[in-house]
Amino acid sequence: MKVLVLTWEFPPRIVGGIARHVAELYPELVRLGHEVHLMTVEFGQAPRYEIVDGIKVHRLPVAPARDFFHWVGNMNESLGSHGGKLILEEGPFDVIHAHDWLVGSSAIALKYHFKVPLIATIHATEYGRHNGIHTDTQRYVHQCEKHLTHEAWRVIVCTDYMRREVERTLNTPWNKIDVVYNGIRREKKHINPAFDYKAFRRLFAADDEKIVYYVGRMSHEKGVSTLIQAAPKILQELNYHVKFVFIGGGQTAHLQQQVRERGLWEKCYFTGFMPDEELDRFQTIADCAVFPSLYEPFGIVALESFAARVPVVVSNTGGFPEVVRHEQTGIVTWVNDPDSLARGILEVLKQPEYAQSLVNNAYKDLERRFDWFKLAQQTEAVFGRVLHERSQVDW
Repeated sequence: MKVLVLTWEFPPRIVGGIARHVAELYPELVRLGHEVHLMTVEFGQAPRYEIVDGIKVHRLPVAPARDFFHWVGNMNESLGSHGGKLILEEGPFDVIHAHDWLVGSSAIALKYHFKVPLIATIHATEYGRHNGIHTDTQRYVHQCEKHLTHEAWRVIVCTDYMRREVERTLNTPWNKIDVVYNGIRREKKHINPAFDYKAFRRLFAADDEKIVYYVGRMSHEKGVSTLIQAAPKILQELNYHVKFVFIGGGQTAHLQQQVRERGLWEKCYFTGFMPDEELDRFQTIADCAVFPSLYEPFGIVALESFAARVPVVVSNTGGFPEVVRHEQTGIVTWVNDPDSLARGILEVLKQPEYAQSLVNNAYKDLERRFDWFKLAQQTEAVFGRVLHERSQVDW
C-alpha cells in the first residue's frame, strides 16, 4: 500500500503531540511493508528530503504571511502543488492521510483531483479546547474541522471520548469513526544509569523533599492552576517536604503570580523548556507526575510517565480515564477540583509500595494497549477497509 501523509508538524518541528504521533506511527507501517511519503513544513536546517525510519519525508517551503491563518493558507497551497507533483511522479497512491484541520484544504483538493480516498485523524477539536464555539475565529476552525471530517472516507480518533466528541460537535456519523489509541516507544526512556543521581536531584529539590511535577504546555486547558491551588494542602500534610516542578515553555508569568500570592515561591520551580534527554533524567528522580487538564483528548504525557516508571495522577477529563485506569495504573481525580487532586497526590506520596504497584501495572499496560506496532496494525486495518470499499464503487 502506498500512503501520502499530510501533517503540519514533524520532528524536528514539534508544536504539539502530532509530531511525535506521526514520527512513531509511520515507521511501524513501513515495517508492515507499506510505502509512506510524508509532506510537512520546512524547519531550520532540516533537509528538504530525507528518509527517516523508512518514511520518505518531504519538507516544503511556505511563503511569508501576515498572520497565522494566512500562513495556514500558504502552507496548504504549498502542500497542494507539491502533493500534485508527488502523486504524478511517485503515484498512484492508495490513500491520503491528513492530520487535523490545518492541512484539510490541500488534502481535500488532492482527493478530488486524483480520486484518492482521504482518511483524517482528528487529534482535538476547537469545540473541546474552548468548551464551545464563542468567537468568529473559533467558528472558522470549527467549520474547517467539519469540512475535513465530512470529506474523509474514514475518521480516526485517539479515544472513545473523542469518538463521542467528534460525532456530537462535528456531526460525523458514529459508524464512520475508528478509535486507534496513541502509543509510545518504551525504549525511549531507557537512560544511561551512570549519571550522578544525587547531584542532579539537588538541582531541583532538597534531599528531604518529594518531587511532584507537571510537564507540558502552560495553557489554560492544561489545568496547571488547579495544581497550584492543591499545593498548600499537600505541603501541610507532608510538613512542607515537597517541591513542585513545572516543566514547559510558554507564558508562565500568570502562574508564577499565583504561586507568589499563595506564599509558595520557595516550594515551586518553573524550569522552562527542558530537552528530552534532561527530562528523561529528571523523571528518574521524581516521585509523582500530575496532569490536571481541563481538556485532554488523550494524554500522551501519561504514557511517557508510564514509560519512565513515575506514578501518575490525572484529572477525569476527556480521554484520561481510558488511558489511566483508576487505582490500577494511576490515580484519576475530579477535574478542576484542587481538593480531589491533592488527595490523589497524597495517596501516591504517602504510600510508596502502592505507588510502586501502580508503576508496575502501568508499565505492563504500555505493551498491552499502547504498543505502536499493534496500533499500526489497527491503522492498517482502517486503510485496508477503505481500499476494499473504494474498489467496490465508481468515483
